Amino acid sequence: MTTFLLAVMLIAMAGCSGSGQQSSSPSEPASNEAAETETTETESQSAESTESDYPITVQHAFGESVIEEKPERVVSISWANHDVALALGVVPVGFSAANYGVQDESGMLPWTAEKLKDLGADTPTIFQDTDGLDFEAIADANPDVILAAYSGITQEDYDTLSEIAPVVAYQTSPWVASWREQVTYNALGMGMKTEGEQLIADTEKLIEDKAGEHPEIQGKKAAFVSLNAADLSKFYIYSPADPRGAFLGELGMEYPESISSQIAEDSFYIEVSTENADMLNDVDIFVSYGDENTLAALQADPILGKIPAVERGSVVIIGDNTPLAAAGNPNPLAIQYSIDEYVALLSEAVSKVE
Repeated sequence: MTTFLLAVMLIAMAGCSGSGQQSSSPSEPASNEAAETETTETESQSAESTESDYPITVQHAFGESVIEEKPERVVSISWANHDVALALGVVPVGFSAANYGVQDESGMLPWTAEKLKDLGADTPTIFQDTDGLDFEAIADANPDVILAAYSGITQEDYDTLSEIAPVVAYQTSPWVASWREQVTYNALGMGMKTEGEQLIADTEKLIEDKAGEHPEIQGKKAAFVSLNAADLSKFYIYSPADPRGAFLGELGMEYPESISSQIAEDSFYIEVSTENADMLNDVDIFVSYGDENTLAALQADPILGKIPAVERGSVVIIGDNTPLAAAGNPNPLAIQYSIDEYVALLSEAVSKVE
């Protein structure tokens, strides 16, 4: 899988752990439903249970899972679900390796490693499942519940996992779950509904405080884009519902109508031919993956170079395959770890807007 494809797919479909959504191109959508600050109707219904009300029933895209008693052994698969458990003080007995943004051989992003150390669990069991879920390893971990609220599991995956333990799956579509939904449903599955609500409130307060330190970014039009400097014939725009796009909104920025109106509600991105690059003309800034040469390549392109944000350099280029790039698909631990750096970069890009 190429580095660019990893940027396009792996963060949003992070790891594609066992998902039938894996693909050699980003043509199979997969990521976040509307990351609204208010819970969805489905959330409200599914989150009715409390820690003391067993069995707990968690509704999801494949039906419902029944958790008979408080889980003692938690397994998580795919991207970020383990970080939710860790943020709630629960060390999974096994979780999927991160395969994007990792700077060592640990299979963990730095915020995961830090939290494990804080919790006194330095030697976690990590599943290597980039090429498909390791069902045998998952079964060997003997879980009481499997967290997959943010994942791309298929019906077949779900059926197999359900033979091992109850599965907390995504609500609507593969890779469609805001960080709030990730917390809400994974916490519910662990019998920690109240703790999950507090984690959401604490994270919202952190975001509000950090965004408040940079009033200059408030109300600016922005988008999260994926470009490949080696092939500028097309690019991808992540939807306002994708975790990356949604997080820009949480920081007080907004997608222009020229973009949001073109993206289907259940899709996490659109592919755009460069000849239609004027779709980005309304953005004040945009964020993309790349390196120190990416902006220069965009400015030199006869079409992309005419985008106002590109012309004036109002572009945040996040180093590809870095922790900050991985944090673009946020969860509470990733937000806490990266928000200062990210907001500073957004502020710098906004400073170039006339």
